[in-house]
Amino acid sequence: MTTWTALTTLAGKEAAEALGEAMESLEPAPTGVGVFELEDGSGLWEVGGYFDEMPDEAGLALLATVHDARPFAVSELPDQDWVAKVRRELSPVAEGRFFVYGSHDADKVPEGVEALLIEAAMAFGTGHHGTTQGCLRALDRLARQGVAPAAVADIGAGTAVLAMAAAKLWPATVIASDIDPVAVEVAQANLAANGMEGRVTCIEAVGLDHPALRDAAPFDLIFANILMGPLVELAPRIAVALRPGGHAILSGILNAQADEVAAAYATAGLAEVQRDIIGEWTTLTLRRNGTA
Repeated sequence: MTTWTALTTLAGKEAAEALGEAMESLEPAPTGVGVFELEDGSGLWEVGGYFDEMPDEAGLALLATVHDARPFAVSELPDQDWVAKVRRELSPVAEGRFFVYGSHDADKVPEGVEALLIEAAMAFGTGHHGTTQGCLRALDRLARQGVAPAAVADIGAGTAVLAMAAAKLWPATVIASDIDPVAVEVAQANLAANGMEGRVTCIEAVGLDHPALRDAAPFDLIFANILMGPLVELAPRIAVALRPGGHAILSGILNAQADEVAAAYATAGLAEVQRDIIGEWTTLTLRRNGTA
């Protein structure tokens, strides 16, 4: 079935959310609307809609004018099985001791690795993005240094690849949280596909705001692979949720943003231990001051 997309950008979260809500009233109505902050530090937000019918371009133009957004770019998408396409094009990723692969590459898993089966799906974190790779690299390094956490939290877990990686290494209490209920479902499916049911608790939560996270704290290791804005906002809460001497692995950070994020966490009492750069993305490994 042919589908269409309509995309625009504008400044500010509230304005973007208002435009996204207004798009819901279009005729024909979109099958879905997304509102996302761009990861380039510009402060712009992208608003996009998906349509089963050609969208009303006049209506889109009016909405863009009213909400002070750029003109919508309307594109027709060909009829294609996108998940199957992604599966064909994603090759396995080896990072440290970890080997992340799709079921179509099951015959390529080498001996002596921690294998993680992650299918292409509607959630971030197949292991191919530089942010996820950076987190896996940092995790492998901590393990080689003898770090052995008893409690781990993966905030903004997406597919839960990082939570599963930690659960592969240690008999720890591991909680994977995400704001997106679809991501939580994908994470649970990935646990089942890896034979790891019961090893990771998957919950829907905003940041650290959930009873399961509060009850499990303090954590020895916290992952947060999200965006600079939420990372900076969460710095005080992540610091409080970490045990003294515990580590945080942060990503979703453009290289130009790394110093600002590191400074926010230094203010909260976390010292930078390591900085990994993969392409345009930085992963920070931090340690909370004090002794466990």
